[in-house]
Amino acid sequence: MWETLSEQILRQNRLIFDKMAGHRFIADVKADCLPKPVFERYLVFERAFADTTISICSFATARAETIVQKRWLIGVLDALANRKMAYFEKAFAARGIDPDAYDTDIHEVGDFRDGLLAIARDGGYHGTIAAMFATDWMCWTWSKAAAAGTISDPLLKEWVGLHASDEFAARAYWLKGELDRLGKILDAPERKRLSAIFGTTQALAIAYHDAPYLCPERSAMRLVGGRDIRQLA
Repeated sequence: MWETLSEQILRQNRLIFDKMAGHRFIADVKADCLPKPVFERYLVFERAFADTTISICSFATARAETIVQKRWLIGVLDALANRKMAYFEKAFAARGIDPDAYDTDIHEVGDFRDGLLAIARDGGYHGTIAAMFATDWMCWTWSKAAAAGTISDPLLKEWVGLHASDEFAARAYWLKGELDRLGKILDAPERKRLSAIFGTTQALAIAYHDAPYLCPERSAMRLVGGRDIRQLA
């Protein structure tokens, strides 16, 4: 029986996908017990990564073969640059978060950023779509499950809702469909490469979601008088 490329990728990466789906961060969101400092650090990291995502999507847009693909990806860029960024602006203002006070270059965050940028830069359109599918399919999967439960923090509830929405689901399914379309014309080595990219992205995402739980002395720093002082959350 013929297996679509997305089915192959999800099957071959089931263990690491399930590990990410069971991450402490996701479990805490579902249990409505995510610590406030963890969520705020996560927002800072996510705001920084949103900039990276715009670059990743721009690589895909530039390399897309058809105007249909380009239009869809331009729509994703619009959502990232406007609606998602507007959420961060509102959240930071509501919580009094100064993103410049945090170190977004700790290796768990930097590796995720640099790793996905490298895929987008060097992996071509196929590789970029595989990496985007890895992040978006996972994010939609866990957010949909979390949205069915109780989330007391209104900003966290809104964040989860953004990724459980029909709009985000359509984005995840579009990427899935692109992979399945490509899978019909790609040879076995290329299918294997894209599956490996998916797995690598999940591994980077696991470490990235560890980052908000790290000691605040590692994840939040402010320069005062030319010296680093540590900001305890």
